[in-house]
Amino acid sequence: MSNASVALPAVSAPVHKSSNQWEFWGRMLVVPYLLIFFIFVLFPVGYGLWLARHPESYVKLFDDPIFFRTAINTVIFLVVGINIKMAVAMVLSGFFVQTRWWIKIISLIFILPWAVPSIPTILSVRFMLNPEWGVINSLIFRLWGVDGPNWLNDPTLALSFSMLMHIWKSLPFWTLILVAGRMSIPSEQYEAASVDGATNWQKFKFITWPSMRTLYLTSTILSMIWTLGDFNSVYLLTGGGPADMTHVLATLGIRYLRLDQVDLAMASIVVALPMVLPLVFFMMKRLSK
Repeated sequence: MSNASVALPAVSAPVHKSSNQWEFWGRMLVVPYLLIFFIFVLFPVGYGLWLARHPESYVKLFDDPIFFRTAINTVIFLVVGINIKMAVAMVLSGFFVQTRWWIKIISLIFILPWAVPSIPTILSVRFMLNPEWGVINSLIFRLWGVDGPNWLNDPTLALSFSMLMHIWKSLPFWTLILVAGRMSIPSEQYEAASVDGATNWQKFKFITWPSMRTLYLTSTILSMIWTLGDFNSVYLLTGGGPADMTHVLATLGIRYLRLDQVDLAMASIVVALPMVLPLVFFMMKRLSK
C-alpha cells in the first residue's frame, strides 16, 4: 500500500481592518494635542528666538547696567535662597515624618502658604512692610515711639525679603517631597541602629542621607530650574525696585516689555539659557542613573 499525501488548501491570514481603523483614529486623536503643542509651545518659543536673533539686542542688553545687577541678583537668589530652602526642608521633613496627632495638625497649617495663590499672599506681605501704615512698623516700632525702617527701599533688604517670600511659598512643597523620601526608608534600619547605640546624627549620616541623597540633589536642581522662571516673589513684592536694583532675569523681561523693548525682553530670556540648560542636563543625567 502507498501512503497518499493529501494537500491541504492554504489559509490566507485575514485582514484586520478593524485594527487598522483603530490605529487611524488613534493617530487622529493625537493630532489636536500636537497642534496645541505647536501653537502654544513651539511657536511662542520660536517667535521669541526670532525676535532675539539680532546681535544689536544683546549689545544693548549688555550695555544696560541693570542687566549685570540682575544677573548677580539671580545668582544670589539661586545659590543662597535655594540652598537655604532645601536645607530647611530636609530638617522639617524629619519633624513632619513623626506620627504624633498634633504634628498632623501643624502640617495642615504648614502647607497653606503653598496652597494659597501668590497674588493675595505676597501683596499682603508688601502691605505689612509699608513704612507708614504697615502692621510691622505700627505694632513694633511705634510702640517704642520710633519710626520703623523703609524695608523695601533698601536693595539688600528688599532682595532678602523676596528670597524669604520664595522660601515661605515653596518650602511646604519640597518638605512634602522629602517627607515621602524619608517614609520610603525601612524602619528596621533605624531600629537596628538604635540597638547598636547610634545617635540621631549617626542615623542621619549613615542611613537617611545615603538613602535620600539622589532625591535631595534632584529636587535642588529642579527647584533651581523652576526658580529661574519664577517672578512672583520679586515682582509682586518689590516690583524690581528700588531703582530697578532687585530685578532677576524673570522680571527683567517684564521691565523691557513695559518699556516697549520687545527685542531686549526676548534677549534677556535667551541669556538665561546657559544657566538653565546645564541644570536640565545634570538633572536628566541623574534621573537616567
